[in-house]
Amino acid sequence: MKRLYDNELIYGRLLTVSQPHLIERYNKALAAFGLPPTKLESFDIDKTGFSPQIASELGDADYLDPNGVNRRFIILTPAQATLPVVHTWFSNTDALMFEFFNANTRAINALTIKDVIFGEIEDNVSRVEDIEDLLSIEQVEFRVLSAEDVLGKAAELRVLVDRLTNEPNAWRDDAMLEHMVDLAKVAGDIRENTLVPEQVVFRHDAFWTSHFGGCYVFVDDRMTTVIGNPEAPGFRRSRPWQVSYLSIADTGRVFRFLAETGRLDPPRASWLEGSGFLEHRAEMAIRGLLREAEPDADLNRIDPVWLQTWMHRHAAMIASDGTYPFLETAKREIAQSGQIDMARLPERFRFQLARAKPGHKDAWLTNRLISEYVPGDFVSRYVFNKQGFYADYAAYPDAFRHHVVEMLKTTYLKDKAGFRKRLYGL
Repeated sequence: MKRLYDNELIYGRLLTVSQPHLIERYNKALAAFGLPPTKLESFDIDKTGFSPQIASELGDADYLDPNGVNRRFIILTPAQATLPVVHTWFSNTDALMFEFFNANTRAINALTIKDVIFGEIEDNVSRVEDIEDLLSIEQVEFRVLSAEDVLGKAAELRVLVDRLTNEPNAWRDDAMLEHMVDLAKVAGDIRENTLVPEQVVFRHDAFWTSHFGGCYVFVDDRMTTVIGNPEAPGFRRSRPWQVSYLSIADTGRVFRFLAETGRLDPPRASWLEGSGFLEHRAEMAIRGLLREAEPDADLNRIDPVWLQTWMHRHAAMIASDGTYPFLETAKREIAQSGQIDMARLPERFRFQLARAKPGHKDAWLTNRLISEYVPGDFVSRYVFNKQGFYADYAAYPDAFRHHVVEMLKTTYLKDKAGFRKRLYGL
């Protein structure tokens, strides 16, 4: 993974913490979680405060996620709001943290001037042991604490200010006034600073979780749909009148579900011809066959002439796999008629033409699910399904790993927003 780290393809865009006072605050949060302090003089953190270096130091990648549920967080600075989440059991951790930062900007800005904010994203389960545990999580609450108890002191000061305002003789209580001064030294002027987060409860909607080998939950008005391994505890057992269960291995049914619920963008010329989507999928298909045929080849020497020659020499292999010929046929049909009838296509190829409907609230999650069925498209896997990409990458031959990194650098990393907009409309 060092090659990925050196090229910021894993643990990229994190915030470096090296100031002694911030490290001290981080250690106070660790102590509150019952964890030993870090001895590092510098480390990086993500939006939740997770640090890969501290995880390595502790020998525990789940030190902020001990049971894979009720995620802990450590906030040192408002700047964390723009960072990614690089380690989580739930795909919507990032969105929930974003909502918390967005809803409580003033409080976070004020509190982090003097203190560290930490706590847990609590729901109503302490452990996930079967599918029903996942389905019972409908909302989460941020339980927010601070090391110097600025929150508690601000609340106490608020009560004393109200007493001073409403009780005629309260101003004669010298001990109370002195205590108010001491509290104000910590909490500041609470008339100007909003120190208590205003919104701490948020909906827990559609998500992917790494529990049970990977499981997707989609929420619609009248039905919740679970897509995962049928061997998962509780699969097809919990609330069958409210929950639909689809095996992730049933490509046809999963595709129909996404299409019928309006989560897919139908393959039409209006977006396919200008996006380069089909060309990208075809290129990924050929590179996958190259890896299979010549695992140790230096693929960075590829140019159009070399590639065309290779394809002619391996025409039987390409025809047997079928992906590239299918995409070329689809490209011609869309050019002629402007669309393609998905119902008559082989199920194993349908996801080659699929992307999430860009305006749908579940677009990112849907694209992640689609990537499960197009694992050879390592660029899109990296964009939407990093856990899947890292597992794939670990199994690649070293020469192909180098090729993957170079291609990600020249395609996605070169212009992330442009790539997502062009191919996926996001």
